Amino acid sequence: MKVTVVGAGAVGATCADNIARLALCEELVLLDIKEGIAEGKAIDMMQTSALLGFDTKISGSTNDYTKTANSDIAVITSGLPRKPGMTREELIGINAGIVKGVAENILKHSPNAIIIIISNPMDTMTYLALQATGLPKNRIIGMGGALDSARFKYYLSTAIGCSPNDLQGFVAGGHGDTTMIPLTRLATYQGAPVSNYLDEAALKKVAADTMVGGATLTGLLGTSAWYAPGAACAAMVKSIVRDEKKLFTCCVKLDGEYGQQDICIGVPVTLGKNGWEKIIDYKLNEEEQAAFNKSADAVRSMNSVLATL
Repeated sequence: MKVTVVGAGAVGATCADNIARLALCEELVLLDIKEGIAEGKAIDMMQTSALLGFDTKISGSTNDYTKTANSDIAVITSGLPRKPGMTREELIGINAGIVKGVAENILKHSPNAIIIIISNPMDTMTYLALQATGLPKNRIIGMGGALDSARFKYYLSTAIGCSPNDLQGFVAGGHGDTTMIPLTRLATYQGAPVSNYLDEAALKKVAADTMVGGATLTGLLGTSAWYAPGAACAAMVKSIVRDEKKLFTCCVKLDGEYGQQDICIGVPVTLGKNGWEKIIDYKLNEEEQAAFNKSADAVRSMNSVLATL
């Protein structure tokens, strides 16, 4: 098994580090356009192998895609990170060309790769990658919902006073501050609805905190977060590599599911050896479906920018 991570910045390097620690592949390639960055971080990670006990061979490359040949999974983190006050929409013009070029270069050398998109704006970049490559839709997956759902469980666990690992909760819709939909009605704590433990006001606060979770960290850090995004992607890679069929919210192409067509947006899916394998119908109520439709409209508005590039 071989995995490539394109983009050796904080998110890409954290993702690669998690993949290596979990021993998910025999070979991992870290690639970046900036001279020496990928090579340096790869060596740094390899020097932890004797301490952490993993045997994954990690190598770095400066923009040489031949080194990525025969990758089973490729993670694309490339692009400009979001700065304070910058919307995801503003990133489209810059990152579209980067993501398109990376995806095409990956497939030149790894035509059978499953591609995971992290680059923002993630829903639009996933749609772009699907359109640009012509790959079967199950092989293009956007990461955002997995991250948003992890943040949702963090805020729920803080409000309830429990372990995040005892919670089930998902965030659907677009990966944006105003487009994501924390599904509080369906969230559970050890099988019981979280509404048994939190009143409506508390649940609304959890949802609101989740929706601005990325912006909150950008304001504190001065750039996008990296630990949770990197871990979220590594968890997705794990489910694919080990054919676990685990359920994640991921950005995937819809063809009628959830009442939407010709759009990539976050819905619950199972991840296995073929990429995303099944969309799970959560049977949204009228209010949730209306929010999902509104989110889809916003994502389509972002996607429309692609036509002007």
